[in-house]
Amino acid sequence: MPGMPLAHVSWAIADNDKRKACDAFFIDVFGAETAYEMLVTPETQAMGLDREERLMMIGDTMLIPISPAGAGLSPDSPTGEMLRRSAAPMRWLGVALKVADLKAADAWFTRRGFKLHYDPGMESHYFLIGRGQAMGMRIEVLQQDLPGDPRRDPAWSPARWRDEHPLGIEGLQAIGLSTESVDDAGELFAEQFGWIEMEHRELDDIDADCAPFLMGDTVLEALESRTDRSALARHAQSIKGIYCLTFKVKSAPAAAAYLRGKGLELVGNVADRFAIRPDQCFDRLIYFTDKTPAGYPPLGSRLNEPAKF
Repeated sequence: MPGMPLAHVSWAIADNDKRKACDAFFIDVFGAETAYEMLVTPETQAMGLDREERLMMIGDTMLIPISPAGAGLSPDSPTGEMLRRSAAPMRWLGVALKVADLKAADAWFTRRGFKLHYDPGMESHYFLIGRGQAMGMRIEVLQQDLPGDPRRDPAWSPARWRDEHPLGIEGLQAIGLSTESVDDAGELFAEQFGWIEMEHRELDDIDADCAPFLMGDTVLEALESRTDRSALARHAQSIKGIYCLTFKVKSAPAAAAYLRGKGLELVGNVADRFAIRPDQCFDRLIYFTDKTPAGYPPLGSRLNEPAKF
């Protein structure tokens, strides 16, 4: 299968005021920049807008926290209900992956047994592969460009996050997915999705086995806990889907010192891989490391090279 570059990672927040506070946190701590903000206004409310969201860039990775708003506040709103249902600590919505031709992608996934969902009116823009078909990770297969996406501009560069911001982010190294079996993950992601499965490794900091798969311009790490009492094991059993993100930084000690200077507590080992304590990071587990596992691809978005089927 062609590599599918990452368009964005998203999660739901039930309360819109909390979403705004979450946005402010990522702007302050990560230096996130707004690519586009979707807000309920008199005009968009008349159009039936059912959510609010800010498309934020951290380096060349787009993150999108989303809350129900406007028409989405109605208990009868499918979008609002989906967002409220998905808004739980450590539960992410999923990823969006970019393709060149949506009809060709539809045919490819359909041949492989996936059931695809199209939102009304969006049939020429994207389709969804539900959480139940991808170990709890919703996948949006996207042809359209995202509004305000700076990665479309050949002159745009994410270098300032590496060179000027204290975190020194060089890029997104991996998306971690909790699983009860890395073998099952291999059957799904290597055989059914066709993603290249790389050499397995052990993550001693969380006592887990890691099966990495090359999605496109980043790595999906299927994580299986070696104990049934860990936070990772509980996530795989009851929450499912994306467990964490891992950013590569220039210097782990420098990044850790900056975050501690912000009053944030860290978990993990600065010498290997560490994260902001999730309850201080709006219930997201986001790791930082200055190490690159053997065989991992070069960092950097290749959104301008969408998958061709």
